[in-house]
Amino acid sequence: MSTETAVKIDAKLVKELREKSGAPMGDCLKALQEAKGDMENAFVVLRKRGMASAAKKASRSTNEGAVGTYIHAGGKIGVLLELNCESDFVAVTADFQELLRDIAMHIAATDPRFIGRNEVPQTDLDREKEVFLAQPAMKGKPEAVVSKILEGKIAKFYEEACLLDQPFIKEATQTISQLIASKVAKLGENISVRRFARFKVGAAEWTVAQTKLVAEEPVA
Repeated sequence: MSTETAVKIDAKLVKELREKSGAPMGDCLKALQEAKGDMENAFVVLRKRGMASAAKKASRSTNEGAVGTYIHAGGKIGVLLELNCESDFVAVTADFQELLRDIAMHIAATDPRFIGRNEVPQTDLDREKEVFLAQPAMKGKPEAVVSKILEGKIAKFYEEACLLDQPFIKEATQTISQLIASKVAKLGENISVRRFARFKVGAAEWTVAQTKLVAEEPVA
């Protein structure tokens, strides 16, 4: 008998993991068995499997989807977001609509400048590197050390500027990219952020971003 089948899991734990992850009951049970009943480790197991599932679907076209909005309390900040999937059937599901609203709410709170790393202009990266290298703390350090520090600072820049790299405001242990991947695993379709616009009362400009994967006129 395998180690997994020998581990007895309380049905309440399976239900709790199901509600936390959105994964099917059978997968939750297997993850808990693999993690020997540890909820957090079981959730990590599901996330890893979700990421693998999402990676397999990442090349599939996302020509359907929905446009959603989020207005922050008081009406001072608003977000218009297009989230794409593969079929109209998935686009109208509660899970997809929840994801659409969650990402729009996240954008309202964090104000990302880009969707993913591919959208960051090289000029922006060069400017960030120039600023980092000019800091007094970088002076006189060995090249290998400087390179390592610079790598970390650029990663931090991506985390602050790129939507997909940002920790989800409702659960900071996962990024927006991982959040989307978990829904891909559950719904069985590729999902992608197409574009968004963030409006703030009194701001001189809107924050507008769109993926480079599809050639189209910018949102304006």
